[in-house]
Amino acid sequence: MTDMSLTPPPSRKRRSNWQLLMANRLAAAGLFIFGLIVLIAVLAPLLPLPDPNITDQPNRLLPPLSERHLLGTDHLGRDIVSRLIWGTQISLIVGVSATALAALFGSLIGLVAGYARGATDSILMRFVDMLMAFPYILLAIAIVAALGPGLLNALYAISIVNIPFFARNIRGVTVSIRNREFVDAARLSGKSHAAILFTEVLPNVLPVIVITMSTTVGWMILETAGLSFLGLGAQPPTADLGSMLGQARAQLFTAPHASIIPGVMIFVLVMSINLLGDGIRDVLDPRLRSGALDRPMPVTRIDRRTTPPAKLTDAPALVVDGLSTGFDTGDSITPAVRDISFRLGKGECLGLIGESGSGKSVTALSLMGLVASPPGVITDGAVYIGGEDVLSLREQQLIGLRGARVAYVFQDPLTTLHPLFPVAEQIAEAVLAHNRVGKRAAMARAIALMNTVGIRDAESRAKAYPHELSGGQRQRIGIAMALANDPDIIIADEPTTALDVTVQARILELLQDLRRERGLALLLITHDFGVVAQVCDRVAVMKNGEIVEQGDTGTVLRAPQHDYTKRLIACVPELGEGHGFLDRVRPLFEEART
Repeated sequence: MTDMSLTPPPSRKRRSNWQLLMANRLAAAGLFIFGLIVLIAVLAPLLPLPDPNITDQPNRLLPPLSERHLLGTDHLGRDIVSRLIWGTQISLIVGVSATALAALFGSLIGLVAGYARGATDSILMRFVDMLMAFPYILLAIAIVAALGPGLLNALYAISIVNIPFFARNIRGVTVSIRNREFVDAARLSGKSHAAILFTEVLPNVLPVIVITMSTTVGWMILETAGLSFLGLGAQPPTADLGSMLGQARAQLFTAPHASIIPGVMIFVLVMSINLLGDGIRDVLDPRLRSGALDRPMPVTRIDRRTTPPAKLTDAPALVVDGLSTGFDTGDSITPAVRDISFRLGKGECLGLIGESGSGKSVTALSLMGLVASPPGVITDGAVYIGGEDVLSLREQQLIGLRGARVAYVFQDPLTTLHPLFPVAEQIAEAVLAHNRVGKRAAMARAIALMNTVGIRDAESRAKAYPHELSGGQRQRIGIAMALANDPDIIIADEPTTALDVTVQARILELLQDLRRERGLALLLITHDFGVVAQVCDRVAVMKNGEIVEQGDTGTVLRAPQHDYTKRLIACVPELGEGHGFLDRVRPLFEEART
């Protein structure tokens, strides 16, 4: 038995929103380009620019780099640089204003419809559907035609045709929130519907509104430019990017710079806004902030500080030597488990026990490179299966081990089983993944496995879907999938936590029988010393990502060496103990607190 010193976990330094945005190179580039454009547009009145509306016929259509005209002149001799800067200012004002109006009314409709539901929802959303039934650009043209050409009317038209986009998005989010527990609690506290809507629902919807606005501004500017290009937006002599492009299209072949320059500005402006909008979306989404929705790797990223031996001689079924895994936060790697070492022989059961968050599941997933990467990374150590370091294997070799020599049984099979396929087909799929057999043979093997794990009337239950089975039956299906290819090692990650006591006992008994009959090495992850005492030959106790004690189960239970182990054992109640349980536990926790 060993007693390892416990080091406190390092504090995790969270990156600020600015750091996260700057870490996204495309978003950072979009921010700087857009910021530069906005700065120049805002400073237009202070810059030494000629009047953008003064015509100069003798100097019409001058090429770029002409004297006193850096980008040349247009068909009326007006300076293109001046008109470009002033036109960009107008396009930005109209685009941002149109986005704000569409977001205000669209979000309000979506909030009210999603929260009220019933007739209110039907009436409001049918109005939205009516707007969406028309092609948006044709509807915008029709609105401007009815109101009359002009920049302000173009702003109104663009706002109206984009209201459905906001309304649909916000309604969907509101519907998913309106019956959440915190909203029900607000209703029970006596809050009015308006107070609930604006103090409980709106703060949770606000990030979606901001994300939608950030990704829509560029589109609004483009739509405004389109209307101005058709002569329905800015009217002469006022210039915006769309009207500059439209007025210069007649000189496209004789003086292409007059139309290419505003076209390039529209492209750069819209692209920078879209890149920035994507970056803002990533910053505000906590899953994207953690890297969970980045492009996943097929195996956990391995960046070990030292290179361990590739093979071990006379090794048991599983050897874990100095395994360390962390999560990349951008500035540093936050450790999750540190220097984990244990051995597991054929036919042996090792219990990995600890409180929630102690690193048990990260350890189990690291063995086969299954920690989500990004952001997961294995920083040190080795995992030997059959004497071979699996972390040194090529990607396809490591993938080939999963489900074949090493299989997993997870805590909640309802989240791992596919809801749209019968359970026997899913077991057969596990067989087909590693064996060259026909589908009929794989189905026969699946039914045989269902019988092995104790599913009654396996042939009739083979076509059942996961939701049609009980929790215990689903867990047995998970075990059958783990046994599909006769693995040498089964890693069971809290396989009985979500089950009642009777079903839990049956699942543990099943695992014991399979271990004895097939000689499986079983790594059982749990937080219950009662389960460990019933099933495991040896036990390793984890806290804060480290193994603080390990040894034979009986020895650890009789004479635990580490204070944390003592507290875990003390938390196991004894039948008929009554208030004595509290008297026994209280001193241990008061001692730990001091």
